[in-house]
Amino acid sequence: MPTSFLQMECTFLDRLSTRIMGFYYFFLCLLIFSVISSNVFTAYAFKGTYGVNYGKIADNLPSPRSVVTLLKAAKIKNTRIYDADHEVLKAFKGSGIEIIIGLGNEYLKEIAVGEDRAMNWIKENVQPFLPGTSIVGIAVGNEILGGDDHELWEVLLPSVKNVYDALHRLGLTKVVEVSSPHSEAVFTNSFPPSACIFRDDISIYMKPLLQFFSQIGSPFYINAYPFLAYKSDPEHIDINYALFKSNPGILDEKTNLHYDNMFEAQVDAAYAALENAGFPKMEVIVSETGWASRGDDNEAGANLENARTYNYNLRKRLAKKKGTPFRPKFVAKAYIFALFNENLKTGPTSERNFGLFKPDGSISYDIGFTGLRDSSGASSFIPFKVIAACITLVLLISAS
Repeated sequence: MPTSFLQMECTFLDRLSTRIMGFYYFFLCLLIFSVISSNVFTAYAFKGTYGVNYGKIADNLPSPRSVVTLLKAAKIKNTRIYDADHEVLKAFKGSGIEIIIGLGNEYLKEIAVGEDRAMNWIKENVQPFLPGTSIVGIAVGNEILGGDDHELWEVLLPSVKNVYDALHRLGLTKVVEVSSPHSEAVFTNSFPPSACIFRDDISIYMKPLLQFFSQIGSPFYINAYPFLAYKSDPEHIDINYALFKSNPGILDEKTNLHYDNMFEAQVDAAYAALENAGFPKMEVIVSETGWASRGDDNEAGANLENARTYNYNLRKRLAKKKGTPFRPKFVAKAYIFALFNENLKTGPTSERNFGLFKPDGSISYDIGFTGLRDSSGASSFIPFKVIAACITLVLLISAS
């Protein structure tokens, strides 16, 4: 073979090898960029559409580690707590479950004083647990606007800003979202959905808050309960409309949109209020929704069958990953209230009976989840560590 031909072949192979390596590094860079961007440039990515509120006002709940096992068994990847319980945050480390922690109402007046107060709170309750525990958000207060304490109305926005500024100084604003959930009490009315607006006395506080949330890319969180609406007016609200069951539904004559369930109507009422306030592009996420499985005699609809029906049908609805009639491009997302029945909550009987699970880890009713224990009290779920240990043992035996 001529020497010149060999040289040409070698040159060709060198160039081909260089190009292949170039493509390899290019795609490697793309992969690295996609991983970084998904974890850094997005402050909060709701995994799927379904989450749950993990309330702990009880003296008989499973340990946080058992709760992690329960959530993994149920394939629930999003949760909210109402405080920054360190035992919970430690237990969630490495679980992959995303968690929004709560900065309680009782802290707001202190946090509003200055950014340094917020910084101290974050350094104690957030920073030490990252990145092992997937803390993806801080809910600053809960149902402040529309509540009885008007002093908290005044300090909500300063608190939110101080928390965000402290996160910014720590380089965490792309990791931890700042928000504040609201109740339906912030609205003047919510029927029909298109007519929903914020109350005049609340609007002067709400609009600056929404302006700030719009600037930092936070969604609007609303606690939406068809159960509470039905309970307050059972004579005029069709129970089937509240439970996602077959019914004639309602027509919003202004938008000509038809609603066959109250959940979507409540979400779209929030969207309408935002649009009327000048924030048509802000996303709405339901921070709480649920149905009580027990109640007092005057709490219409609070029973086991209705709770099962609502939560089962809601789970099916969210699994469709669809928007609402008014905002079809915004996929509906919700956190269910609540993970457990909480026996120390005050108020009517319903308040202590919103749980998908009983305190012993068994299911309150069947909507497709696996509990930690079956109805007989025997364990019906084998912890992942036990399974892993068994697999390891089998492999060792096979190798020998």
